[in-house]
Amino acid sequence: MSNAEWRQEQEFIDLLHARLAELRAGAEEAVSDALSMEGRNFQARLERDVLVAERSGLLAAFDAGERGLCFGRLKFRDGRDHHIGRIGIRRDDAERTPLVIDWRADVARPFYLATGHTPMGLRRRRHITTERGQVTALHDEILDLADTVRTGHENTDADAVLLAALDSARTGRMHDIVQTIQAEQDRIIRAPHHGVLVVEGGPGTGKTVVALHRAAYLLYAQRELLARRAVLVLGPNPAFLGYIGEVLPALGETGVLLATLGELYPGVTATGTDTPEAAEAKGRATMADALARFVRDRQVLPDPAIVIDHDDGDLVLDADIASDALWRARETGLPHNLARPHFAFKVIDGLTAQLTDRIGADPYGGPNLLGTDDIAQLGKAIATSPEVHAAIDELWPALTPERLVADFLTDPVHVSDADAAAIRRTGGEWTPADVPLLDEAAELLGEDDSAARAAAEGARLERIEYAQGVLDLSYGSRTQEFEDRDDDESEVLAAHNLIDAERLADRNEEADHRSAAERAAADRTWAFGHIIVDEAQELSPMAWRLLMRRSPTRSMTLVGDPAQTAEPGGCGSWSSILAPYVEDRWEHTRLGVNYRTPAEIMAVAAEVARTADPAFEPPSSVRATGVRPWARHTADLPGAVADAVARESGTEGRIAVIAQRGHHDALAAALPDASAGRSPDLTSPVVLLDPRQAKGLEFDTVIVAEPVEFGTSDLYVALTRATQRLGVVHTGALPGALAGLGEQQVAAVAPER
Repeated sequence: MSNAEWRQEQEFIDLLHARLAELRAGAEEAVSDALSMEGRNFQARLERDVLVAERSGLLAAFDAGERGLCFGRLKFRDGRDHHIGRIGIRRDDAERTPLVIDWRADVARPFYLATGHTPMGLRRRRHITTERGQVTALHDEILDLADTVRTGHENTDADAVLLAALDSARTGRMHDIVQTIQAEQDRIIRAPHHGVLVVEGGPGTGKTVVALHRAAYLLYAQRELLARRAVLVLGPNPAFLGYIGEVLPALGETGVLLATLGELYPGVTATGTDTPEAAEAKGRATMADALARFVRDRQVLPDPAIVIDHDDGDLVLDADIASDALWRARETGLPHNLARPHFAFKVIDGLTAQLTDRIGADPYGGPNLLGTDDIAQLGKAIATSPEVHAAIDELWPALTPERLVADFLTDPVHVSDADAAAIRRTGGEWTPADVPLLDEAAELLGEDDSAARAAAEGARLERIEYAQGVLDLSYGSRTQEFEDRDDDESEVLAAHNLIDAERLADRNEEADHRSAAERAAADRTWAFGHIIVDEAQELSPMAWRLLMRRSPTRSMTLVGDPAQTAEPGGCGSWSSILAPYVEDRWEHTRLGVNYRTPAEIMAVAAEVARTADPAFEPPSSVRATGVRPWARHTADLPGAVADAVARESGTEGRIAVIAQRGHHDALAAALPDASAGRSPDLTSPVVLLDPRQAKGLEFDTVIVAEPVEFGTSDLYVALTRATQRLGVVHTGALPGALAGLGEQQVAAVAPER
């Protein structure tokens, strides 16, 4: 019976791969045919590009779905029988019968939620493990106790598949969990698509991978909306983005922008580093007011009056003219650069009135002798005067966000003396904490795109004129038929041709064929369909101002753990983050099961967390490994770490050494094969990280160096990165919370060079 079941599933997997090969071949042929087409006109080129993009997307989905093409089977009491996989595939028949159901479809939910107590109509659930198209394991769970059929693949341990996945060696890349999504995770993944959802969870609870699967689910359930507006996934650092980068493509989803905060201002690469004090100061909500006041400081009155050379005598731009213009410009409520033309017009009007009064005054006290046309000519001459424009620039200059923020950081004002000292700098690279300031400055300044819009409208009118010429040639004979008709008929014909000309012009305008994610990355004002924020508790108030501008609908999934807040400027509590934007209109859910960190390691980490919060309760670990964490005292930190790495290198998986940045040069010299730097290669057997870089990552073995130098939150994070083994190397005393670690007495092992 067992072999028959195995053969049946293998035959189905073979059929499925054959069907996938057919679909892939069809998509490849369509792309090849489209690329070979000659685009004789714009419509042909557009149709070709759309076809290539669509079929290329299908190819990406097919490639993603091949690994784990089918991983489950559901047999219902009513006779329904469905295979579950990464993507949905149908037979090539008239009914388009499903071969395998997409894991995100509603019919697949029992695979993740059904229990013996609530079977959801299931008779049995089967987990299918495959490798390179070959069935390697079957695992059956009986959910209907009246079912007496046995296949030989029943297993009383319902968590066997999950535990096998948890015990497997890390690869340096996060994998999807479509085969092992747990009930509490599934409820979050499929939560209704509206508002702000906060997912809180301690280390190892899977909050990040759940959020990524939620993105995949939303793209499936709300395809039309989110494909057009894109989804943003915001991560804490580049290493983290590299770690999670394969999850969504593996689920067949590529319409997602993965970014760090430092990448959310197009044209700026924020690779600089702030001191903790500077990052905290820049992140305060008060910075928004400080920048607004700094902008107003650039709107000044002349002191003394500005004298402007003019052919008809000097013009005097005094405080009266300037203050009236300034008041009128500010009254518009427009951003600085958009209000500037209003200021300029009022200045020009004031100077024109001054000149008119002087040269047109009636010596006998009568009305001004200049006519309307004369005054208009004077105004035109003043408006085109370079000297007048220079004076306007002095009083109300056109500003760029980069110039404004650079000037502000050079001479910080409207902030406390301590904050000014922390953020003051001249030149240097932009830092991630600068990006929200740049974004705020861009909002305060606005962009005067009137010239660009005028140019675009002029180009459009030219296209319409050209299109009208084409139509006139096409409809020449028809137009002749209407020449003798009455005026109403002629007007209708002209309107008909004009409408057609506009449509023809618009159709022949070059379209933007970039994906929504690509366009979003280049557009500071882009409004995303949904935003997912990882380590959300770390973001500053200024960072939240930036993100909320990107999400006017407030459709967001925020994941994090206040207990892991490490950034000095982090908001920490969810209410303090969200109250300014949505008040109390947000949902909160918590993941309470630790799938990553073994119980032995979690017990040690929990003692660290309790030094800051005595009432702290860690997430419950689903497994224990029987391997106790160890500590080793040494006088030679690099040598002892190298010995520990060499000893652990005989085990399967990845090793991370986590130390404060000041030790990295010495440790890197002792670990020449380790990957290090701002964006280390996480697939390397050994990786050297600082505590902040380690956030969200996981490794089979973690060695923490000199833990006494870590803050409580950083140490808690570092200790909980391990899935199997944890060691601590120290030269001085251990932090009190780690005093219970047993000292490891080992002979030195020379590391391989």
